[in-house]
Amino acid sequence: MSSAEQAGLSRLLVWVLAAGAAFSVACLYYSQPMLGVLAQNLGASDQAVGWVPTLTQLGYAVGILLLAPLGDRHDRRNIIAIKAALLVAALVMATFSPSLVLLLPASLLIGLTATMAQDIVPSAAALAPEQQRGKVVGTVMTGLLTGILLSRVLSGLVAEQFGWRAVFGMAAVTIVLITLCIRRVLPPMPPVTHLPYLQLLGSLKGLWKKHAALRRAAIGQGLLATGFSAFWSTLAVYLHSEPFSMGSAVAGSFGLAGAAGALAAPLAGHMADRRGPQVVTRLGAALAMVAFAGMGLAAGWPVHSQLVVLAVGAVVFDLGVQATLISHQTLIYSIDPGARSRLNAVLFVGMFTGMSLGAALGSALLAHVGWGAVMGMAACTSLAAFVVVWFHRPLRRFTAV
Repeated sequence: MSSAEQAGLSRLLVWVLAAGAAFSVACLYYSQPMLGVLAQNLGASDQAVGWVPTLTQLGYAVGILLLAPLGDRHDRRNIIAIKAALLVAALVMATFSPSLVLLLPASLLIGLTATMAQDIVPSAAALAPEQQRGKVVGTVMTGLLTGILLSRVLSGLVAEQFGWRAVFGMAAVTIVLITLCIRRVLPPMPPVTHLPYLQLLGSLKGLWKKHAALRRAAIGQGLLATGFSAFWSTLAVYLHSEPFSMGSAVAGSFGLAGAAGALAAPLAGHMADRRGPQVVTRLGAALAMVAFAGMGLAAGWPVHSQLVVLAVGAVVFDLGVQATLISHQTLIYSIDPGARSRLNAVLFVGMFTGMSLGAALGSALLAHVGWGAVMGMAACTSLAAFVVVWFHRPLRRFTAV
């Protein structure tokens, strides 16, 4: 155990890390409630503007794969600062984009550099005592998940009042401020390995082959993320069209319903500490599957009834997806303390590959088939995730098999 881990974390540091995770990961989702406005303002089709969240999620997956492992090789405190500076530059680029030609590469760069969130969470895990790791990770992840969901509320409101460019500008300011706070309270974190960069990346394959628990976590979370992203990437366009004809503020307000699911993060971490993560992952996948199936069946119902089902469904599937993610993180952080950044990278590459796939498939299905098909696809991927996390041998105190 490192000296930092023995020292643990102060409450202030935990909350600053939670805020840092929230503001950085929020940058991935600001565009989603604005897609209807973006399409109209830039003169682009709904399917073309769907590439904005797709490239953002894809950039995040690539960034996790290529950049997150550096947290084991270098001081995470410095890595966070460098990524934050590049993220601010990408947000400024998006703010002044005159068309999709510039906004799309800016979206990709936002995804790449928002991976600073994936340096913040392993930092919390490394500093936390083992017996409290699930609780600490759950608290920081509450910030991250609240950032994901409330970013849509804030984005929708700001875009409606001040335009979509104001949203990206606001995001740049928040990243500057929270990075200054992190630099002030986060202690230096010495590297845990001195592997050269290419060997560091190559070790990801070894970790994948060695730990079946890691493979299950990455695949299961990726499947859940596919449905999660399909819902949030298409909701604004769906509500913008007939018979709803609702603006970005209404689409963003659904983030309030989904935010209730983020409250499960500390509880999921606590349950994972006490009973092991398997119970939570099974329950989470089942909740997501039921919620997506219900929203799919409600397609075509009267507007008021559909809105009620969408709000309830957002609470239920967010609860399931977030609880499952916390449990998977609690599991993988216990596999090898010397490879937490790389283990986290593998998990989140799987997750955000699913995110980018869900955004692309969701946009195509909504454009050519309809909302029911989007939710049907999400229910099927959640069922597949349930199968993945159900069929395995028991783990003893989270040891990989």
